[in-house]
Amino acid sequence: MYLKNAFSAAVAVSALAASGAMADTITIATVNNGDMIRMQGLTDDFTAQTGHEVEWVTLEENVLRQRVTTDISAKGGQFDIMTIGMYETPIWAKNGWLVSLDDLPAEYDADDILPAMRGGLSLDGTLYAAPFYGESSMIMYRTDLMEKAGIEMPDAPTWEVVADAARKMTDKENEIYGICLRGKAGWGENMAFLTATSNAFGARWFDENWKPQFDSEAWSNTLNFYIDLMNDAGPPGASNNGFNENLSLFQQGKCGMWIDATVAASFVTNPDDSTVADKVGFALAPDTGLGKRGNWLWAWALAIPAGTQKEGAAKEFIQWATSKAYIELVAAKEGWANVPPGARTSLYENPNYQAVPFAKMTLESILSADPVNPTVDPVPYVGVQFAAIPEFAGIATQVGQEFSAALAGQQTPAEALAKAQALTVDEMEAAGY
Repeated sequence: MYLKNAFSAAVAVSALAASGAMADTITIATVNNGDMIRMQGLTDDFTAQTGHEVEWVTLEENVLRQRVTTDISAKGGQFDIMTIGMYETPIWAKNGWLVSLDDLPAEYDADDILPAMRGGLSLDGTLYAAPFYGESSMIMYRTDLMEKAGIEMPDAPTWEVVADAARKMTDKENEIYGICLRGKAGWGENMAFLTATSNAFGARWFDENWKPQFDSEAWSNTLNFYIDLMNDAGPPGASNNGFNENLSLFQQGKCGMWIDATVAASFVTNPDDSTVADKVGFALAPDTGLGKRGNWLWAWALAIPAGTQKEGAAKEFIQWATSKAYIELVAAKEGWANVPPGARTSLYENPNYQAVPFAKMTLESILSADPVNPTVDPVPYVGVQFAAIPEFAGIATQVGQEFSAALAGQQTPAEALAKAQALTVDEMEAAGY
């Protein structure tokens, strides 16, 4: 199967290369997550098929977002491919900043992309970014520490159950922390986690008239619960921890639980990197009984900025990196547990992947996220862990700094929420809402 798919992809890519006539060197901006690092290690396969060389600019998540946003809005032309997500794609496509991907060849099988991912990376039915991997968020927990504490984790727990388990598993003298959660400031770092969590607590960014809601009881409940839990059961210095920092802590055996991106499951269960690889269980992100779980929906995707001089080569790379054949390539070299998840329906129909212990929970988490109706009360925006308006990234970056400062003990949760409300009101009024 691998050889057949790889051959088909090679023929399709080679045909595209022939039409482009000359080999190019393309520059790709991407995030320093494990799946992207793995992709860089396999790029020789792409070069062998097409003749195109690849130069990588690999950046920490917050820096990547800033760099690509600045470059594309200023038409800087530094990159031929950018790694972006569901927030940027429809906004940038509407501005005319992205190249349509609707002309990828039939062999690529765009209809195989999971509907939730394809919808979030499209504008008016046109695909503008191809998902390298898709994710929701879920609980990853230490089965041995749960057993030691006399606790059983249900498949769909409440926040009350999670908090109780986190406190019982905590053993600070031995550097075991019951729960590791994002604290690093950033609209895609702590605010991704806290916005998704707030949905479960009945909070929302804006009411139906675009009035900011950080002065609500629901937001107060969210932030106070989070900070109290992290003070009791979290690691020291948590206000500096994002995805990669918490991944490292979990792999070192220092976290009883970690609620974060489903894509992390392959890294925490990889015995080459994780000291607790054989002691990890999975559950849906928690709720509070109000009808919404605290899980997000995201895809790291590859997009081509309008105006690149190397559109043909860029499309060939995207076709290679987000294809069924690439998944087979990773499986052959690294094992099925390490293929990029969450992007293609066919992956979850593959018996080889169905045997992976976290595959089912990942798919359930992705399917349970509802970006059209993300909150308990109605909202005028689309997006689970973000509001899909151009102003959101800037506002949420500032709010994230206030919440991170509260976690660090530099101000109270009430002070952080008051500042968040004031700055969001100012920004939204200035934007004409």
